[in-house]
Amino acid sequence: MGVKLVDLTQEIYQGMPVFPLHQKTMIFPNISHEDSEKQIGFMFATNNLLINEHGPTHSDATYEYDPNGKYIDEMPLEFFYGPAVCLDVSHVLPDRYITSRDLEDALRNSQQFIEKGDIVLLYTGHYNRSYGTEEWLTTYTGLDYQAAKWLADKGAVNIGIDAPAIDHPDDPKYSGHLICREYGITNTENLCNLDQVAGMRFLYFGLPLRIRKGTGSPIRAVAVFIE
Repeated sequence: MGVKLVDLTQEIYQGMPVFPLHQKTMIFPNISHEDSEKQIGFMFATNNLLINEHGPTHSDATYEYDPNGKYIDEMPLEFFYGPAVCLDVSHVLPDRYITSRDLEDALRNSQQFIEKGDIVLLYTGHYNRSYGTEEWLTTYTGLDYQAAKWLADKGAVNIGIDAPAIDHPDDPKYSGHLICREYGITNTENLCNLDQVAGMRFLYFGLPLRIRKGTGSPIRAVAVFIE
């Protein structure tokens, strides 16, 4: 029996695209090999990171969109680890919302299923088409209210997407996050490589850092296939 891993995580680097309301990612040297050798007689090199909890590939704490929600260190780890399915909605254009009909069709075409407690990822193709361009942060599709509710009613505990948000950028109600608040579930944004897992079921790992009172956390998202 073998194991195949697919990395679904964007690279973290200084200058990476970040939502305008968030701290830009900064990475700078803490100490060099030469300086540490002078100070302690052995070579170590380390960097410092200045990063927003929601900057790179990340998951949200329910507290982010609900003042009465849980911080990231209080949330069940089952929200970030478990059985998952990736639905292919890459045909939905950026000027249109993802609807429940789109999700129903994608699920049927995949010949998969969604059970209570599943993690559901949405392959929109936005990362493949637009990462590194001006359109990355401005022009992408997202869930309408009924589509997000459809996923929550199916039992999804974590809705992931290969775009900056599960909401459409033109949606003043932030419908995806609104449903996450109403159902007490999380979402995962800024995924990548979903084209490699679209239409499939797999084991998903995307564990958050244990940030005390964190509103979210960067994660290392991985799809695991047992072969």
